[in-house]
Amino acid sequence: MEDLPLPPAQPGETRRAHTARLLREAVSRGLIPEGARLPGHRRLAGALGVSRNTLVDALTQLEAEGYVRALGRSGTVVSAPPLTAAPPMPAALPLSRWAQRALAGQVQEVGGTFAVDFRVGQPVPELYPEGPWTQALARRAGQATRGGDSDPLGPLDTRRALAAHLNASAGAQVTPDMVMLTGGTQGALDALARVFLEPGRVAVAEDPTYPGARAALAATGAQVVAVPVDGAGLQTERLPGAATLAYVTPGCQYPTAVTLGAARRQALLAWARDTGAFILEDDYAADLHHAGRPPAVLQGLAPERVILLGSFSKSLAPVTRSGFLVAPPEVLRVLTGTRPLTDRVPGRLDALALADVLGSGAYSRHLRRARQVLAHRQEVLLEALGAALPGWSAAPVAAGLHVYLPLPAPWTEADVLARAAAQGVGLTPVGPLVSGVGMPAVLLGFAHLPPEALRGGAARLGAALRPGPM
Repeated sequence: MEDLPLPPAQPGETRRAHTARLLREAVSRGLIPEGARLPGHRRLAGALGVSRNTLVDALTQLEAEGYVRALGRSGTVVSAPPLTAAPPMPAALPLSRWAQRALAGQVQEVGGTFAVDFRVGQPVPELYPEGPWTQALARRAGQATRGGDSDPLGPLDTRRALAAHLNASAGAQVTPDMVMLTGGTQGALDALARVFLEPGRVAVAEDPTYPGARAALAATGAQVVAVPVDGAGLQTERLPGAATLAYVTPGCQYPTAVTLGAARRQALLAWARDTGAFILEDDYAADLHHAGRPPAVLQGLAPERVILLGSFSKSLAPVTRSGFLVAPPEVLRVLTGTRPLTDRVPGRLDALALADVLGSGAYSRHLRRARQVLAHRQEVLLEALGAALPGWSAAPVAAGLHVYLPLPAPWTEADVLARAAAQGVGLTPVGPLVSGVGMPAVLLGFAHLPPEALRGGAARLGAALRPGPM
């Protein structure tokens, strides 16, 4: 027994659990053969460096699991044979076609540590309404633990507050029975794609677009038609003759941040009515529209053909996982029927707190402050880029948390990223968001950086991109 390997305890593992694991592994590996009699409790406890009581508790557990058998005064014997050697892992896992398509659609994040990190998707904790949110959580905690409302759409209080907010601020046409609470936009996209798409059907996505959306559509086996985006948004004249779903971000296109104009909005809705397609309208960054009033959502013009998706992860706090889906009641009936197979209603406490933050006016007050901060930070970045990179064309955007910077010829994204990294600057490339070959560009997130960091980062970037060798 003194020769048994004694690997260290795992984090949080108790002495009893550690002792049981040591003996279990020794039996499973054949180090203590089946039928062998274990030493007396005091001797075995001493060999393992534990108390007699700890050893007895561990042996009681192992007896319940069938590894040992207590024989009274005759001691304890091993009653389980060693495990057969595990075969080597196959060279390729037997993945389903869905998993293969889903993995093929993933975009790998570029790692690294930078002095000034402009990469998009970073949290902006100083812009979150921490006070109102934590107060709402505390106020609703008791009600959430009591349960009660088990509506598969989510608490009625929250759906009423969301409907009122969307109707007042986004020009939507929403009643509470058209709202389903979700854990975020990605989960809602996945659920809709599974319900409506399959091999042989067609889906539409903007190009470039959010890669998670394109991956969710493509994973179903449906054909995903990429429709290009230009300075006026989705090129509606290039929509296919038939489709089941179309994923769009008309209020603030991701990643170009352009807004879809009125004529193209009308053309997109006419196409949806003619083809019978549902439009999945991702209201990305709608609440973070910091240049004038945000445009009304498409859903308000055609609630029977538009499914509106939204999330508060960027405007409220990413830890809330509070999102929503607005759809015709007949669509929601299907989603609530299929939801139990893959999902559950999001956390009740967060949902009830969201109802209070929306209904009390705290969220509107928070947005007014956040929009001012974002507008100022964007202005600082654009001025600094103009000074550091004369002749480059970073244009102001009306909403969102990043600036879209097209690259002038002959620059490539790889060259710009490498030179920027050498100067300690992190950027996000646009190439992985494009289905084919598009105009080279990079994204610069600005919301999470204070003005002095924005100016310093722009100066570093200007130094990195001066003509000449790196």
